[in-house]
Amino acid sequence: MTWVARIALCILFGLAAIVLNPTSMRAQEEMTAPVIETNDEAPSDSEIDQRLEGIFDEIDGLQNVHATVAAGVVTLTGEVNEQQYAEKAATLAKRVDGVVAVNNEIIEQTAVTERLVPVLGRFEKRLGQAVDYLPLVMIAVAVWLCVSAFGWFIASRCRPWSWLAPNAFISELIRQFVRIVFLVIGAVLALDILGATAVLGTILGAAGIVGLAIGFAVRDTVENYIASILLSIRQPFQPKELVHIDGFEGHVIRLTSRATILMDRDGNHIRIPNATVFKSKIVNYSRNPERRFTFELGVDADSVLEDALAICLEELRCLEFVLDDPAPAAWIEAVGDSNVVIGLAGWVDQTYSNFVKARSESIRRVKLRLEESGFALPEPIYRLRFDNAPSGVVGGVASTRTSLKSRRETPQRTSGEVVSAKASDAATDTTVDKSVVKKVDEERARDKNANDLLSDQANDELG
Repeated sequence: MTWVARIALCILFGLAAIVLNPTSMRAQEEMTAPVIETNDEAPSDSEIDQRLEGIFDEIDGLQNVHATVAAGVVTLTGEVNEQQYAEKAATLAKRVDGVVAVNNEIIEQTAVTERLVPVLGRFEKRLGQAVDYLPLVMIAVAVWLCVSAFGWFIASRCRPWSWLAPNAFISELIRQFVRIVFLVIGAVLALDILGATAVLGTILGAAGIVGLAIGFAVRDTVENYIASILLSIRQPFQPKELVHIDGFEGHVIRLTSRATILMDRDGNHIRIPNATVFKSKIVNYSRNPERRFTFELGVDADSVLEDALAICLEELRCLEFVLDDPAPAAWIEAVGDSNVVIGLAGWVDQTYSNFVKARSESIRRVKLRLEESGFALPEPIYRLRFDNAPSGVVGGVASTRTSLKSRRETPQRTSGEVVSAKASDAATDTTVDKSVVKKVDEERARDKNANDLLSDQANDELG
C-alpha cells in the first residue's frame, strides 16, 4: 500500500468517526467550554436562576427567554424570533456552574410582524453605519483614484519603457503591468483606510481560483499569447523574408499577438498560430543571401564521364549569376539501367538573382552544352529477345540503342514559330522577382496601424 492510500484511509476513518459518533465531539466541545462562576460555594437553584435571567436580559433577542431551575436542571421557556437565539440561550445555560442538564422549550416566533422587527432593526443599524462611513469611503475612493491615475500617467510615458523593452509589444506589456501594480496599491491603501484589509485576501484568493479556471478554458489562447511574447523577443525572422514554417512557405507580412501571417508565391495569405510557429522548425531562406541550388542531368551510359563532368563545371562557371566562391560542383549521383545521373550544384546571391530562375537557366544551359559537345541524353531502352533469332541479330538480342544523332532529328522552325528576342530574354532572365515582395509591401502599408510585433531595428536571436 502506497503512502497516498494510507493517508486516504486515515482521512476516511476520521470522517467516519465524526459522522458515527457526533455526541463524543459535542461532549469534547462542552468540556473545553469555559465555566461561568457564581461564588466560591456550590450555587443554589435560585442563584443559577438569577444568574441566567440577568444574562438573558443583557443580550439582544433573549429578553423574552425565562429560566426555571430545579435540582440543577434548567428549563428554558419563552419566545425568540430566530432559532439561533434559542440555541444560544441553551449554550449559555450549560456553561453556568452547577447546571446539570438543560431542557430547551423555547418557541420560535412565527408571526410576520414579529419576525420583521429585528430585520428592520438590523437594516436601520447598518444603514446608519453606512452613512457614518460615507465620508471615509469617499476618502478611500479618492486615494484609490489618485494612485491609479498616477500609475496610468507614468505608464503612458514612452521614454523609460522604450529604453527598457526590446520592442513595442514588450513595452506595452510593461505599461500594462505598471498600471495593474498601481491599481492594486491604490486598492490596498483604500481598504486600509476603511480597516478592511482582510477583504483583500479573500478577493485575491477568489480571483486566483477564477483565473485558474479561465486559464484552463482559454489554454490555447494563453499559449499563443506567450508564444507571441517570446517570438517578439527572439525575432527569428524579419518582415518580407522568405521562410518555411510547418510545411508552409511564404514571405512574412507581420507577426501579431495571435498569429504569423505569410504570403505565398501565389499571393495567398497564410495565418499560422504563434504557438505552432514557436514549436516548429523555421527555415529562413532570406537571412543568408547566398543560397545553393542543385539539379540532376542524365547522360548515356557509354559517355566519358570525366569529360561530361568537366563540361558541366565549365558551363556553370561561365554563368554570370553563379558565384565563384563558393565554387560550383559536379559529381556522379547514380548509375541507372541505361544512363548515368550527374549531380550539379551552384551558388547564387539572392540579392541580385532569383533562385528559381537561376536554377532553371542553369539546367537549360548545361543541357544545351552537353548536347553541343556530343553527349547523348539517355532515353528509355528496351531489349527484345527472340527464341528463333534471325540472321541479322547477334546472339538472339536486338538493341534499340542508337546514337542521339541517328534517333533524333533536329526540329525545324517555321516562320510562324519564330520566338521574338524580347520573349527569349524574358525566358532566360534571372534577376530578382519582386512581384511578391511588392505585394507584401502593399499589405504592410495598407495596415500601418496593425499590431505588428516585428521590427527592422530590433535585435534578433542572431544579434
